[in-house]
Amino acid sequence: MLDTSRLMTPARTCLLLALLTVGLAWAALADQFSLITALQALFSPARDDIAQVLAHYSWWPRLTISLLAGGGLAIAGVLMQQVLRNPLAAPTTLGVASGANLGLLAATLLAPGLLGMGREWVALLGGGLAMGLVFLLAWRRGLSPMVVVLAGLVVNLYFGALSMVLLLFNQEALKGLLIWGAGSLAQNSWDGVAFLWPRLLAGILLAFAMLKPLSVLELDDTNARSLGVSLKYLRLASLGLAVFLTACVVSVVGVIGFIGLAAPAIVRLLGARRLGPRLLWSGLLGALLLAATDLLLQRFSSALPTLIPTGATTAALGAPLLLWLIPRLKLGSDRPRTGTSMPIQPRPASSWLPAVLVVALTIAAALALLSGQSAGGWQWLPRFDEASMLEWRLPRMLAAAGAGTLLALAGTLVQRVTGNPMASPEVLGISGGTAIALILAIFLIPGASQWTLIGVGTLGALVTLGVLIGLNYRSGFLPERLLLTGVAITALFDAVRSFILAGGDPRGQQVIAWMSGSTYYVDLSTAVIVIALAILLGLVTAPFSRWLDLLPLGAPTAKALGVDILRSRLVLLGLVALFTACATLVVGPLSFVGLLAPHMARLLGFSRARNHLLGSALLGALLMVVADWIGRQLLFPDEIPAGLVASLLGGAYFMWGLRRL
Repeated sequence: MLDTSRLMTPARTCLLLALLTVGLAWAALADQFSLITALQALFSPARDDIAQVLAHYSWWPRLTISLLAGGGLAIAGVLMQQVLRNPLAAPTTLGVASGANLGLLAATLLAPGLLGMGREWVALLGGGLAMGLVFLLAWRRGLSPMVVVLAGLVVNLYFGALSMVLLLFNQEALKGLLIWGAGSLAQNSWDGVAFLWPRLLAGILLAFAMLKPLSVLELDDTNARSLGVSLKYLRLASLGLAVFLTACVVSVVGVIGFIGLAAPAIVRLLGARRLGPRLLWSGLLGALLLAATDLLLQRFSSALPTLIPTGATTAALGAPLLLWLIPRLKLGSDRPRTGTSMPIQPRPASSWLPAVLVVALTIAAALALLSGQSAGGWQWLPRFDEASMLEWRLPRMLAAAGAGTLLALAGTLVQRVTGNPMASPEVLGISGGTAIALILAIFLIPGASQWTLIGVGTLGALVTLGVLIGLNYRSGFLPERLLLTGVAITALFDAVRSFILAGGDPRGQQVIAWMSGSTYYVDLSTAVIVIALAILLGLVTAPFSRWLDLLPLGAPTAKALGVDILRSRLVLLGLVALFTACATLVVGPLSFVGLLAPHMARLLGFSRARNHLLGSALLGALLMVVADWIGRQLLFPDEIPAGLVASLLGGAYFMWGLRRL
């Protein structure tokens, strides 16, 4: 770990950041007030002075709420890291913030009366559910850092998909929550401060009261039990307190990204090792980080074309910070891992199994084309005068099958190149990087053609892969580092998505529909191109079967057998970028197909590379065709996009599989 304690200490860093915060605050007030007038506006504003009234009811509460929220999230992050012995645990990486956000969205729509009982309790229920899922998924593996972070990522994606479903069908009702959900610190009274400070104070006092038993968690479980500590109840109490702090903050200001991860990590890097100092300095640093970020954002917001939520800004700044921290944090063994951590069926697939999958895909395609609901009720076969139904259904079916095939092939290539069966374009952030590039292209290149978007998306995927390779090459593509790099890139994508949703741009609705994985807007010519690309690129992967058989054995073994490691990885990852870009352009970045299909193919016995590619491609196409058909029928006449259905089904299956590790 990098030793920066001689250059900077937590105290010096907090002092410098405090001076910066005071300077920014003074600069913000200096244009309108003197120091005495600013203080007067805080305590007793002149009712006939609009500027003082605004300062009293908006500016000062916003500064105060930023300090409170930043401190609360940082304390929650320290508690999570201490309990899980994981330096990268935080409210955002473990899904607590997204769970609290989903709970509040669902309550707003389905049971608004619950909000009257206390927003923090609704948020606490959602955050507690997310944390409980993560615990359930990772408990059998002893809450190991890799499994915990992976479980948190899956829960984040899953709850994000559920939130997207609510937003799609209730855009008007939830329109005001889009900015709030992205992390808005805007205030119009002192009510938020009055709500938050006593709850945070109680939580922080409890955290310091638990200091001694929490310090025992730095020992291994055997030594901790020998001291008479009940680890189960201590962990539950500590994580419950962390979830409560997070829920209180989310219920007031929405999701604020990465403060709970950045502040504890920076304090640890600056030399604070013991729990007490880490709690103290992390709370101060988190408060100052969020306040300084918000003041900077306010200062330059007038030059920006749209409203930028503070929470999305902290996520955008926190993602590069996490990328910088990953190589500096000891996450596991330095020896590259080449084995798989998922249970795999030892028996090979039967020779007739591909034929069974082809038959199943044919039946699913026929079902998608010839059955469905209409205004007249359920129809199994369209009448000849309703051929237009096929004109609508055929492009969607072809596009779904093509996109599923491409994502499955990309996932198979990534898993074999890295030797990690948990890898996929979605989990490693490749889909997120592609989506960032495509969103920027939609907004910056008016009237961009499909080929232009494919090129831009491929470039975004290649840049993402470059970041993955650069950060993980020396460690031999350790699963922990790969997954955490994906967490950072996905967080950056979430920040860009929040900017788009909160900006109010009409094109944002198109982006929402695309990000959710809808095939609704695909025409026949585009669908034919997608399915043709899927078949062509699938055939292109066949000559690389030998590389794909040898690379999972590890770099030394593959090199001894004549494989050019660097060239093979670059070629295969280039194909991954192209596959991901083409698929993401059609069904968005939220699907789990790239993770699920290769894993299911392994469980069915497709172990050799050529068979694994074939089985994954067939399963990917089958999953997406079925997901598109279910999405059309489930809430008819409304539709759930195929990407979201695949994400919900695939995420549930994957969480079940992760639970069995």
